[in-house]
Amino acid sequence: MSSSTGPASGLPVRMPRPRQPGRHRRPEPVAAPEGAPALVLAVPGAPSTTTRSLAEEVVSIARSELPGLDARIGYVDGEEDATVTSFPEFPSLQSVLARAAAERTARFEQARAAGADVAEPEGPVAVVVPLLAGPDSALMRRIRQAVMDSRAAAELTDVLGPHPLLAEALHVRLSEAGLARADRARLFTVATAADGIVLATVGGEEAVQAAGITGMLLAARLAVPVMAAALDQEGAIAATAEQLRGSGSAQLALAPYLIGPELDAGLLDAAAKEAGCSVAEPLGPYPAIGKLALSKYTTALGITPQQPSGTPVH
Repeated sequence: MSSSTGPASGLPVRMPRPRQPGRHRRPEPVAAPEGAPALVLAVPGAPSTTTRSLAEEVVSIARSELPGLDARIGYVDGEEDATVTSFPEFPSLQSVLARAAAERTARFEQARAAGADVAEPEGPVAVVVPLLAGPDSALMRRIRQAVMDSRAAAELTDVLGPHPLLAEALHVRLSEAGLARADRARLFTVATAADGIVLATVGGEEAVQAAGITGMLLAARLAVPVMAAALDQEGAIAATAEQLRGSGSAQLALAPYLIGPELDAGLLDAAAKEAGCSVAEPLGPYPAIGKLALSKYTTALGITPQQPSGTPVH
């Protein structure tokens, strides 16, 4: 099993399959370049075994998409006491970056001591990808500060959304809760399907506007109105629900435009109860999350593996 800070050692190596001839052969998988920077997933919220399991699944998806990827996990509210040889259970983002920088320096010094003609490493030691569906200025400031405090040459990417894959993930979570048709093309009806969706996010007005972009994509998939609202703004979810009811929607659902770790315990259920809405699960480790995290990493480095594409959930 992979650890939270990097791939486990001693695992069998998957050998490449023989390339199929012909015009319709599958493209060769792109592997991470040797010595490529680490992908460091910046995980918000209070560290826990649940959060760690979610983050590990996300980086596992990213590794499966890009063989050889060095993917690590750093917690925004993690433990600071870490060295190259000793690491806490929930390492802080700053600690993970500092360790990655120390490891690269050690590899260079060992190679030079062995007489190898190697150039001093350049470029980022890591690419930090926030585990956030939408913008959250307060969290992003903390992540940026952790990157600076680590003194590591790390590049920070933008958040994962808005993106069509997140609209797909929201659709799937709603269908799993019985609140949306799983397949509109087959006209499979759900008795409890919602006729209006409140898209809940956190992070202020910027986050609501960004969620609204994904909300338009979700509305096109479900053919029902979708409105975004701030979960961390008192009364905003209930007010948005009343606005939807005023425009003719009778059966509403609350869809969290959130991955999970950034969500305060109890906030979602309390908002759903106040608004009188059924509620779907957060996005969690849906495959699209890992693919989008990898896409942020590869874009930052100019690597071009197969671009993430959605599976048709009509």
